[in-house]
Amino acid sequence: MAASARVFAAAALCALAAGIIATSAFAHSGNPDYESLVRGVTPPIPGLSVAVLNGDDRLEVEYTGTRPVTIYGYNRTPKDPYIRLSAGGQVEVNLRSPAYYLNQERFSGAFVPDSADPKAPPRWKVVARTGRYEFHDHRMHWMSKSIPPQVTDRSKRTKIVAWNVPLSAQGASGAITGELFWRGSGPGAPVGAFVAFGAIVLLGLGSVVVVRRRRRAGKPAPAAPREEAW
Repeated sequence: MAASARVFAAAALCALAAGIIATSAFAHSGNPDYESLVRGVTPPIPGLSVAVLNGDDRLEVEYTGTRPVTIYGYNRTPKDPYIRLSAGGQVEVNLRSPAYYLNQERFSGAFVPDSADPKAPPRWKVVARTGRYEFHDHRMHWMSKSIPPQVTDRSKRTKIVAWNVPLSAQGASGAITGELFWRGSGPGAPVGAFVAFGAIVLLGLGSVVVVRRRRRAGKPAPAAPREEAW
């Protein structure tokens, strides 16, 4: 392979790797401008823990308790049971909850079938037996692509809204509570800087490989040993 071809191939590989880095940084993740935080579960439910994954992308619930816990969707009257956590690690979703379908998209536009009716009896489907489940929820992120009106200075960390996801445990009503923030500039390098740095490192490695191959290709063959005269 000619030297120019090797350089082109190395550059292409580096560009591809940089694209992979960028994709892994943004795919299946939240908006890096926002941070959603869980503040707690009210009232406390023994064995239930909740965390936000990827900034503002989805909630992760983990349950090791013994009393059934039901997390509700977006319909308020009547409430539509969306997720059910049971003893032994069983997790179920209600296929008749509109939230199950709405949560497939970060913004609006998800298809909701006619069978999704919060007034209809639930149709439960087991989705896990580990007590853990992750789900997107529109209540814990900003639903518009425009900047929130609360943000008057993009460089400052700003609280956008307090949010809650209703639930119940053995008839006692409660909620997962949290807050959504605009991150602001804050400390730490932006994701784009990490992508650029990764591309530079990979390009450097590719150049080293090309140079070494060129040197190896141009190195003269070792001379044959001289015969000694006696």
